[in-house]
Amino acid sequence: MLAATFGGGAAAHEPADGSWQLAWSDEFNGAAIDRGKWDFDVDCWGGGNNERQCYTDRPVNAAIKDGKLVIAARKEAMTGPAFPLSQRGDAEKAAALATKPFTSARLVTRGKAAWTYGKIEVRAKLPQGQGTWPAIWMLPEDSRYGGWAASGEIDILEAVNLGVRCDECAGGIENRVLGTLHFGGQWPDNQYKGDETALPAPLDGFHVFGLVWEKGKIVWTVDGKSYATRVAGEWSTSGSGDPAAPFDRPFHLILNLAVGGGLAEGRGLKGVDESGYPKMMEIDWVRVWQCGGDVVSDCGSTGDQEK
Repeated sequence: MLAATFGGGAAAHEPADGSWQLAWSDEFNGAAIDRGKWDFDVDCWGGGNNERQCYTDRPVNAAIKDGKLVIAARKEAMTGPAFPLSQRGDAEKAAALATKPFTSARLVTRGKAAWTYGKIEVRAKLPQGQGTWPAIWMLPEDSRYGGWAASGEIDILEAVNLGVRCDECAGGIENRVLGTLHFGGQWPDNQYKGDETALPAPLDGFHVFGLVWEKGKIVWTVDGKSYATRVAGEWSTSGSGDPAAPFDRPFHLILNLAVGGGLAEGRGLKGVDESGYPKMMEIDWVRVWQCGGDVVSDCGSTGDQEK
């Protein structure tokens, strides 16, 4: 059974597909981003990956347009906090500033909604170009097992440099999306395991990126089809001997569009192509289901896939 914690904006439970029940969703049909469901990370930290953007809460970087959430990365210099909010309890870090050549947005449900087990799906259209790095992912609501990555990280979807020339890719064009777990000890003793799959055509169309997460098992899907599975024993944490840990605690959801950084700049043509901005990541909806059975696997891996 999925356990969930909600702040404001939790949806009423209603049947979805068999015994799956919709527990939380955002269809982005309002005039503005629902601040009862989403908060913003505002900083120029670079995500610990030397990313090139400042994250803001400005409407030019994230807004509702035509029933979709649009996260826009823009080529414009900005100065802001050099560290994330979680590190700004230290006075020196709180005063530190950084300047980056791009702006974008990172929306989080932290403190508003978090889940342990269940199914998460996001229908989204991803940007293309060298240096683009859209992500749909999850972080623990608390650091029960220690700092990153001892308490875990779940990457539902990452894509870098879509549409760029790629010698090792089918068709010679970057079309891969990734699903990854981060775990182990606190940095630099962190570990990860991930898989990738080719994104079905069209690259510039909407696709449904999903995760079915039960105790001891996590399955990644694209358009309702699974492409990767991880089970307990393939992950661990220095903070607990429980084989399900650290993926047995509430995790919140994150939607963001980064520019540059280690993964994006290290693949493809290298670096960042600064042409063609702004770049857009469009999200049609986000849906989280819980299972009506005794275990998540009672409900299967598919759900509402309307296009």
